[in-house]
Amino acid sequence: MAIKVGLVSLGCSKNLVDSERMLYKLRNKGYQLVTEPGLADIAVVNTCGFIQSAKEEAIETILELGKLKEDGTLKKIVITGCLTERYREEAAELFPEADAVIGIGNNKDIVDVLDHVLAGEKYVDFAPKLDAELTGSRIISTLPFFSYLKIAEGCSNCCTYCAIPMIRGKFRSVPMEEVIKEAEILASNGVTELVVIAQDTSRYGEDIYGKSRLPELLKRLCRIDGLKWIRTLYCYPERITDELLDTIASEEKLVKYLEIPIQHCDGDILSRMNRWGSVETLESLFAHIREKIPGVILRTTLITGFPGETQEQFDRLAEFVQRVRFDRLGCFPYSQEDGTKAADFVDQVESETAAHRADIIMEQQMLISAENNEKLINTEHEAVVEGFDRFGECWFGRTANDAPDIDGKVFFTSEKPLKIGDYVTIRITDTLDYDLIGEVIKS
Repeated sequence: MAIKVGLVSLGCSKNLVDSERMLYKLRNKGYQLVTEPGLADIAVVNTCGFIQSAKEEAIETILELGKLKEDGTLKKIVITGCLTERYREEAAELFPEADAVIGIGNNKDIVDVLDHVLAGEKYVDFAPKLDAELTGSRIISTLPFFSYLKIAEGCSNCCTYCAIPMIRGKFRSVPMEEVIKEAEILASNGVTELVVIAQDTSRYGEDIYGKSRLPELLKRLCRIDGLKWIRTLYCYPERITDELLDTIASEEKLVKYLEIPIQHCDGDILSRMNRWGSVETLESLFAHIREKIPGVILRTTLITGFPGETQEQFDRLAEFVQRVRFDRLGCFPYSQEDGTKAADFVDQVESETAAHRADIIMEQQMLISAENNEKLINTEHEAVVEGFDRFGECWFGRTANDAPDIDGKVFFTSEKPLKIGDYVTIRITDTLDYDLIGEVIKS
């Protein structure tokens, strides 16, 4: 009987791609994959270690699996990912319930790791983080019609609040031909929506080709048969070029959507973050983007309570958000992360203050989103079907204006039967917080 393996993937979509590559290797070796760790013989946890809340989630998950191991449900536990990579020296001691503790450079050898633990060994090893594979076969674990396409690993931006460079290493682009090949395979397997990701997608190709080649990459992806929506996340504001904007505006398959994490608008705060911009330059940038791409959906992320943030600087941020009126926005209180430069800044802001400020921004954004959604009533939009809500007795999905996992949904009725992955035309009839309500008028 095949040994059952359950993999728990925590954190971001970039981590999920790593998990999907490990799943492929395990299935290819003959392991039976199960979706619930409680049904498995071996549990593999791909952890996140980016901020405190992510670390707490990872630790809680490992402790829960430890209980399953104690009562005999699980036989072995393997831990990998950003948390173990970040705390190499302490990881094995921190998690005595684990049979293997490895770093991200070992993920490519996950089959060998399981061989060690099945032989009864306590296996601890940390290969160089630059050994983390940049490409490889995957088992897609998202809905079958969409997939993430990771075009680079690591980060070289070195923002003072961020631990990613020391966890993941320097920025390394995937060679363009390999990206295209992976996308072609995904499309041939029924993927119609690609979500292009990296720590900084706008930097793609600089390390290989001497300049950003993201516009060229996107144009080549658009030529792949079968793809319908191509979305780009994690573009940095200082690298938004007219070439990129013209590409998004002119290519039909590129959804008119840009995620540009700015983190703040105050020039002094941004300088201390080792980030680009000011109120004036950022407002000018977003106005320029909207001029170049009419109807573009703009998404950003912000941090409140960064060390030294005064009430005046926070008020400036709130006023900025009100003026720019982002279509999508996430705001998070600053997390003091050991090993980062900002963790040693002497003027730390009280965590309660940082959290309160984040709540204010999100309440503000909720009103903006509600106003934006109201304007959509009686308009028509193409949407992709993601599933059926038995309780609401309706279908649900997303328009091109919403990215998977991070944005809102549209709930809709249909007189005709539908299936997951169908693209339908919907008339919006009502709103619900960040979500929309509608009815299919064409399928």
